[in-house]
Amino acid sequence: MFDLKFVRLAAAAPLAFAFMASTAIPAQAQDSCTNRGQLDTNYCDANNDLVADVPTDASKLKDPSALVWAYTPVEDPAVYANIFKPLTDHLATCTGKRIVYYPVQSNSAEIEAMRSGRLHFAGFSTGPTGFAVNLAGAIPFAAKGSAEGVRGYNLVAVVKKDSPYQKLADLKGKKVAHTSPSSNSGNLAPRVLFPEHGLEAEKDYKPLMSGGHDKSILGVVSGDYDMGAVAGDVYERMIVRGTIKKDDTREIYRSAVFPTSSFAYAHDLKPELAKKLTDCFFSFRFTPEMTKEFNGDDRFLPITYQKDWAIVRDVAEKSGTPYNKAAYDAESKREADAAAKKKAQPAPAKAP
Repeated sequence: MFDLKFVRLAAAAPLAFAFMASTAIPAQAQDSCTNRGQLDTNYCDANNDLVADVPTDASKLKDPSALVWAYTPVEDPAVYANIFKPLTDHLATCTGKRIVYYPVQSNSAEIEAMRSGRLHFAGFSTGPTGFAVNLAGAIPFAAKGSAEGVRGYNLVAVVKKDSPYQKLADLKGKKVAHTSPSSNSGNLAPRVLFPEHGLEAEKDYKPLMSGGHDKSILGVVSGDYDMGAVAGDVYERMIVRGTIKKDDTREIYRSAVFPTSSFAYAHDLKPELAKKLTDCFFSFRFTPEMTKEFNGDDRFLPITYQKDWAIVRDVAEKSGTPYNKAAYDAESKREADAAAKKKAQPAPAKAP
């Protein structure tokens, strides 16, 4: 059962972020940091590993009786409450703490919740991971995988099966769905990778923000969009789950592999607690239902942001969306504007 206090706080996240982002931190905190890189002024990176250092002031370390977490809203957030229940139960037993899961409605809300201390760990999708690291002090430590290694995913371009579109260049002037501004496969990667195949965002089409990978796919099936740029693993899960039929759509493009969503803890968790949490993640084995849902993944494997997210950072830089505060503010505004516009429009019909 969700803690209503956390739910109420989550609803206020966008306003809280706007306030916090405009609040300067004390000068001495800035002066004491020898290296910050792209991290926000709340954090320091003295060891140059690209993530926030653990606070040296013991009074700033957190060891809460309840650990609150969320999973990236790549689909309807409510879907994951049940999917991850075995993990939530395992973590509660393993850590000896109450584990509270609550759904977030947007990437910016999830990032703000960790920045403001309401999330202690979270699963962030590929693109927003960089913003979570730099603006919320997130420390990625794990990703889904199997004995073969960490799971990757592809950007895929999906069209309705009976549509006339055979290649990306055919979509010039058409209705093309992206998901949200900070999404890697749903927005940033298409802007970088599609042009070499004859389709450039803003020039050849105006991206329509659907609000989620599942929404883009369902919109393609219902005819609201001519094509959707989405994460291949979400697309495949929707087919396995029976949300759409395999024959409803077809791919006209598939990219090289990107790393999948990261799991990260807040930098100010007490080190002993952070170590316990990571050990509990790595000792967990997925249930058969989870393995089916996550395309054969059955465990969590260790990652580092510095190494495993290098290709994602490169796409972000080339797309003109580096993982800094200025880019985040711009992307958050676009995300909010797109959500407001989407809310004002009739909802796309669901697939039969």
